[in-house]
Amino acid sequence: MSGKLELSFVNFPKGAYITLEGKQDADRFFIIHQGKVRLSKEVEVVAEEGRDILGPGDFFAVVSTMSSHSHIETAQAVTDVTLISVKKEQYSQLIQNNTPVAMKIILQFSKRMRYLDESLTRLTLKNTAENDLSHLFDVGTYYNKQSQFDQAYYAYHQYVKYCPAGKNVNQAREQMMKIALYAKNTKFFHGSDEFNREYPKGSMLFSEGEPGDELYIIQKGSVKITKIVDNNEVLLAVLKTGDIFGEMALLESKPRSASAVAFEDCTVLVVTRTNFVQMVGTQPQIIARLTTLLSERLWFIYKQLANTQIDNPMGRMYDALLIQLEKNRIILNSDQPYTFDFGPLELFNMVGLSRNDGMSAFLKMTETGKIQVLQDKIMVMSVLEILRQTVFFKKLQKIR
Repeated sequence: MSGKLELSFVNFPKGAYITLEGKQDADRFFIIHQGKVRLSKEVEVVAEEGRDILGPGDFFAVVSTMSSHSHIETAQAVTDVTLISVKKEQYSQLIQNNTPVAMKIILQFSKRMRYLDESLTRLTLKNTAENDLSHLFDVGTYYNKQSQFDQAYYAYHQYVKYCPAGKNVNQAREQMMKIALYAKNTKFFHGSDEFNREYPKGSMLFSEGEPGDELYIIQKGSVKITKIVDNNEVLLAVLKTGDIFGEMALLESKPRSASAVAFEDCTVLVVTRTNFVQMVGTQPQIIARLTTLLSERLWFIYKQLANTQIDNPMGRMYDALLIQLEKNRIILNSDQPYTFDFGPLELFNMVGLSRNDGMSAFLKMTETGKIQVLQDKIMVMSVLEILRQTVFFKKLQKIR
């Protein structure tokens, strides 16, 4: 995209509402030119530093605009304000014309993502362990016990590499020798000049806990993102062609918070810190895609955080199903059936319920026959019923 970027200025008087939480069809975000704006949410689960009152140079409504989802917060003018209005379709040109703005948005999104993801993990998975380098040995041990030798060998190898004086180094080397013949798809890359890489199915691209300075764009195939929590593997996502992952480690220079494993044979484009900065100015479509991806994730995680505040287990699961429907852009006022790509156990994990508590509540949800399990997938007979039940339980929550 080339040419002059035409941005409009809009004014709001003190006390005016600029965006409303839950409102659909966000088509633009705002950069504050003059004045102050207060952001608020109906359910504020965790405090975010510097996110209540915004001033000149700050921005808001990017998450809802770039993800094309409903607004996640309400914005109200604290003083008379002048805002720069940026339409979604103008974002790529904004990147070319004002690289610092794009970098500020991306870096802030990445920081928020990591903070909110850690908060959600504590609330749902009840896990507070830091992903330090010694965690690589635990990852290797878990996969070794599951006879997933490619992942085990990779994690052990990285543990030995990064913790040469670690207390479990000898044990890690011993296990590597035992499983070496079975780890046929383990790949290691040490150079930074190989930007197109191929990974066979089952091979690990990176392990949670190890350092990272690259992000990946899937060119072909698929990759699953997983995390070991309480000695169980939790599937966080399955990513496909065009998806981007690994960006938080690159942007923040912090350890990987999850593992990436080739779900099928895949080819990825590798982006390092050096060529990422170059891409911001030369390939705005990729940076726009990254912003959209981060916006999607932030929207989703805010919804998940609000979900943790619902006391009733049935209400929490109905809300989790509704979030998935919204995420997949399903028309909510439809009486059509819908089959989710996960089963009850995955649903219990999503909302932080034990298997016993989750099953007890889920059986009540299936009593009317409007929710069923077919081939270990949850199926609802009416999408609208999920919306109705979620609204009911949220109203019940407010009464208490």
